[in-house]
Amino acid sequence: MRQFAFPLAMFCLLGLAASAPAENWPQWRGPDFNGVAPSGDYPIEWSADENVAWKAALPGRSGSTPAVWEDFIFVTCPGDGKNLVLCFNRQGQELWRTEVGGEVAGKHRKGSGTNPSPTTDGERVYVYFKSGDLAALDFQGKTVWHHNLQEMYGEDTLWWDLGTSPVLTPEAVVVACMQSGPSYLAAFDKETGDVLWKVDRMLPAPRESAQSYSTPVVHDTPQGPILVVLGADHVTGHDAATGHELWRVGGLNPNGEQFFRSIASAVICQDLVIAPYARGDSLTAIRLGGSGDVTDSHVEWERHDYSADVPTPAALGSRVYICTDKGEVACLDGPSGDVVWADQVERSRTAFSSSPVVAGGNIYITREDGTTFVLAGGDEFRMIGKNALGEDTLATPVFVDGKILLRTFEHLYCIGE
Repeated sequence: MRQFAFPLAMFCLLGLAASAPAENWPQWRGPDFNGVAPSGDYPIEWSADENVAWKAALPGRSGSTPAVWEDFIFVTCPGDGKNLVLCFNRQGQELWRTEVGGEVAGKHRKGSGTNPSPTTDGERVYVYFKSGDLAALDFQGKTVWHHNLQEMYGEDTLWWDLGTSPVLTPEAVVVACMQSGPSYLAAFDKETGDVLWKVDRMLPAPRESAQSYSTPVVHDTPQGPILVVLGADHVTGHDAATGHELWRVGGLNPNGEQFFRSIASAVICQDLVIAPYARGDSLTAIRLGGSGDVTDSHVEWERHDYSADVPTPAALGSRVYICTDKGEVACLDGPSGDVVWADQVERSRTAFSSSPVVAGGNIYITREDGTTFVLAGGDEFRMIGKNALGEDTLATPVFVDGKILLRTFEHLYCIGE
């Protein structure tokens, strides 16, 4: 695990660390797992040459989303056959890069060996790769601990490229492995890497429908944090301290379709789990709570018109924001499932894989060709911005301190002067 440091840039970083605290974006879906940015104003107009504070070249293409803690920006990507973790400061200077095992290349044209996004708790950054490598690094790029989950628990049997990202509970970093072989959730002590618990998640889903690329949601409840996990034709709730399954909802695949693998993750809207499924053909709202199989008692509503296969919905207050893979967008009332507004941003053959983000009262959705559409918040559809970078991307934009970090296959952009 080689580490490459940049002393001059680190010196600059230390000088900046004494300034006012910055906002954080500690994981893929933002501070609260719901695709909502910290309050503030964010740019609505930019291009590859205008309103760009800086851009930094990346050594390899990947779909992972950066994580940000104060002045540190963490990015994963492949390079020279290795899994890499790069750290930049907020001025776009690369501070260090660290190798974490050998790259296992992607199979799909959208895939890579580094699609899972990093997550951080302000002390360490946690990374996970298709190779099975799971590691914790300190903020100077030193590896604190490192496991290979495939060596520990069995080989990857996913048909395509690992996509689930690690998530953090108060004590642990948790990884969900949902596949045709042994499926499980495992929790590792954040400081030492010791296994805190591991529970099986073997559910009766046929063939590829047993496979999931979704990321768990960590949600605080009066009884303590829970993990909400979508995949294998079910949504399950688990005690975050033990992994014990608290409740489950099935019925997401009533006809036993064999190829309903899931990519989009769930989102919490007030006391409801909003679960996209069936390759974007269903959207199910599940009331949190209960015990055991609550399929018959806790499903609030289901829709078959607005959902998504890849982009994960965003939720703010009682509103849920959907972006389909084809760029159809909808604002739903979460408690009822009713449509507030819906429209199409632009007809195109290019798909959407990035997930929508609510920031500064607007909704941002980014197409795979690097074009970001900005929609005004409110009770009607209104597009107020269309911004092209001209570089392909799968990553979800990051919003901190009035700036937008947009990761393409070639660069990391900071939007906003």
